[in-house]
Amino acid sequence: MSTQSTFFPLMWLIIGSGSLLVWYFGSMLQMHRLISLGMIVAFLAYLAMVQHPLEFLGHSTQWITRALTAAERVFEVLDAESESEDSRGEIELEEIHGEVEYRNVGFGYEKHQQVLKDVSFKVKPGQMLGLVGKSGVGKSTIINLLCRFYDADEGEIFIDGVPLRDVSLWSYRGKLGVVLQEPFLFSGTIAENIAYAKPEATPEEIMAAAKIANAHDFIISKPDGYDEQVGERGSRLSGGEKQRVCIARAILHDPAILILDEATASVDLETEQQIQEAIARLIKGRTTFAIAHRLSTLRNAHKLLVMDEGRVVESGTHDELKAKRGVYAKLLDIHRRTSLVGAING
Repeated sequence: MSTQSTFFPLMWLIIGSGSLLVWYFGSMLQMHRLISLGMIVAFLAYLAMVQHPLEFLGHSTQWITRALTAAERVFEVLDAESESEDSRGEIELEEIHGEVEYRNVGFGYEKHQQVLKDVSFKVKPGQMLGLVGKSGVGKSTIINLLCRFYDADEGEIFIDGVPLRDVSLWSYRGKLGVVLQEPFLFSGTIAENIAYAKPEATPEEIMAAAKIANAHDFIISKPDGYDEQVGERGSRLSGGEKQRVCIARAILHDPAILILDEATASVDLETEQQIQEAIARLIKGRTTFAIAHRLSTLRNAHKLLVMDEGRVVESGTHDELKAKRGVYAKLLDIHRRTSLVGAING
């Protein structure tokens, strides 16, 4: 971008200077009767004939650079190694109870730079685990390993006592549910988006999931109800409405392991309360991993892991960690002061 911002102004300066020089020296010579006005016009026409190819050449270098950059990205995707049959595992778990254990797990997206270092914890079936810490400390990486987008470099992850590497990838992922900070909806009706998790779902099942997700009331208030078109990426719905549709989708899917990644980060307080009520119903009876910057959303978690520089520095319940007056207590204090400032400014 800096090269472009330097090259094109310089090129236009040179081109503009050429016209000025022709007029200046041409007028001087014309005053001494050495050339005619027609010759000056002819020189300007010749100069224009040179300028256009130069402009095209300047733009063509920009087009070529963009094309090469795009081609490089495309070939990176094409050259990426696909998940081999050997890496997918052969054990098919007909039913997942939801016991998850990380045992001395280490991982880095780049081999020379570890993101997770000797991470160990265990979550019992039906428990909710909250992941707390500043940005970039490894919370999302724990989730990525749980979804098996990557395999751990060190240690092992167990699902119901079975090494995750040995579990059939597609059967396992079919038992996961994810609600992200940025909800993604497909172009279609509200009912179709909810039923995406279970295409064979009946209208009654879709409506029941929407009621649990606190979405039924706003859906029936739409002109076409459940047949309302949401637009591309849900553009015709508000952020809170999109989030509740995604929660209804997760409820209908009925996953054994649920992942909540900042599910209430971008909504107002009133909408957050509605989403929190829906999430409280959603997590009942299933193992839940939750990431949240708003620590108030994790007060009822069975266990909290406080991450710092890729390590688990504290673990326990909200009350236990608050009493320790350690890293979690400092984060709580920062969160309280930030919320107070936000309330005053609001």
